[in-house]
Amino acid sequence: MEKIIGDVMKKTILLVEDEESLVAYLQPELEFEDYQVLTATDGEMGWKMYQEHEDQLDLVILDWMIAKLDGLEVLRRIRKQSGKPVIMLTARDYVGDKVAGLDSGADDYITKPFEIEELLARIRVVLRHQQKNSTEPTIYKVKNLILDTKARQVKRDNKVVQLTQREYELLLILLKNINETLTRDELLNDVWGVDFEGQPNIVDVYIRYLRHKIDSDDQNSIIKTVRGIGYTLRDDDYETGEK
Repeated sequence: MEKIIGDVMKKTILLVEDEESLVAYLQPELEFEDYQVLTATDGEMGWKMYQEHEDQLDLVILDWMIAKLDGLEVLRRIRKQSGKPVIMLTARDYVGDKVAGLDSGADDYITKPFEIEELLARIRVVLRHQQKNSTEPTIYKVKNLILDTKARQVKRDNKVVQLTQREYELLLILLKNINETLTRDELLNDVWGVDFEGQPNIVDVYIRYLRHKIDSDDQNSIIKTVRGIGYTLRDDDYETGEK
């Protein structure tokens, strides 16, 4: 949430990092850029502060390797409550770890060591993306499928469908581009990011996961394959709205 100090609108960041020297470096750098910074030095403290200040926060910068609760567990708990932007901060550079973080709901991932300019740029991108999302519809409906962005919940036939973060984001992108054909590259960039280093067929894999969860045996899939191009979600009864 933006905080007014004088004539300046400040955004609030929760920094969860156990390396004291890094906190001592990052906090003043972020404050110099007009961010308000809250800090926590372990996972339990970070989760507690998140719960206490959730309404104030605009972004969480979360270290993976922290004591008591690791960053991935804190991230999973955050994602059960909200879509608050999270940037993972870690020394891990193994592709599998990046995928685990992104699939658990991280909005971005930066590997130590890094330059402050890179972190600041990633923060700006994530916050711009969040601001754009805040002006979009909160309810998307196709036939008997409903996606509620405020509750981060998907229902079909009035039954809650449990989706992973990536499955949810993939469905949301398709709903936002209703009746348009999206290429695999477009879906890959929008959901996994332009610097994703995993298997190129990941989009096809997740489309199969998504279809399995949102389509029953007696229903035609609402996600259509456009051979040689990508996927589209088409329905004449499509609706959007505010909650």
